[in-house]
Amino acid sequence: PYHYVPTEWICVLFVVLYSISTVLHLGQALRYKLWWMIPTATFAGILEILGWSARLWSSRSPKLLTPFEMQLVGTIIAPTPLVAANFIILGKIITQVGPEYSRLTPKLYTILFCCFDVICLIVQAVGGASAAHSASTKTSATMGANIMLGGIAAQLFAIVVYVTLAAETLIRLKYNAPFRYVEQPRILEKGQRAVSKNLQLMFCGMALCTLCIFIRSVYRTVELANGWAGPVISTERYFDWLDGGLVTLAIYTLNFIHPGIWVKKDDPIVHASQQAVDEEASAT
Repeated sequence: PYHYVPTEWICVLFVVLYSISTVLHLGQALRYKLWWMIPTATFAGILEILGWSARLWSSRSPKLLTPFEMQLVGTIIAPTPLVAANFIILGKIITQVGPEYSRLTPKLYTILFCCFDVICLIVQAVGGASAAHSASTKTSATMGANIMLGGIAAQLFAIVVYVTLAAETLIRLKYNAPFRYVEQPRILEKGQRAVSKNLQLMFCGMALCTLCIFIRSVYRTVELANGWAGPVISTERYFDWLDGGLVTLAIYTLNFIHPGIWVKKDDPIVHASQQAVDEEASAT
């Protein structure tokens, strides 16, 4: 079903890499009490382990459909929870630097983007299951591929909107141009940076993570658009580099540049500012 036999040592390498990252993410989530990192980054790692373990199985039994179906669903949906982690981190950063500089409140970032991310996850899972069922029954898998394609395209759209809003917030911070009025505005002392070095590093980590997932999503979109027998899906090295490699880089980025280290707890002034923004949003 692959049009090639997955290379065994590559599959073993990715299983090991994702296992290490997943254990680290779980430990970091417990260490810093960031429980939302478990259903996001940690869960993404578990899905990747499942997907690449199935490809390892295929490397030894290439004609079996069950591991092909498992890796299809696992690797398609795995990065989606990782995207959700970036959405939540942006909301946490905005809470710290000043919600008045953001078009959306931190709570709205979490609610809107994560709900949309869950929808994309469900759509991709349904498409993957449909395609896998078609493969097992030897019927056309076009419908399943199109459903997955729609889910990935919707995720790409969400990432573009997310990046646009994040960039706007950074620009407003740089030029001290708040989007809305609050009673306790953020006042910078002389020589103080609009964004601390820690948060700048966190932004860079999020940017790298998002870029990797974006490129991977473009690749999977092209792959599915070309069909099940197309040149893209039939070339193993494309998958190894543009899916396995990029998602590995993305998930390890959040290990090394972890929000538990670089994003501090909310202080009372920031909390008061956030409360004012929430009250204004609810009033309108």
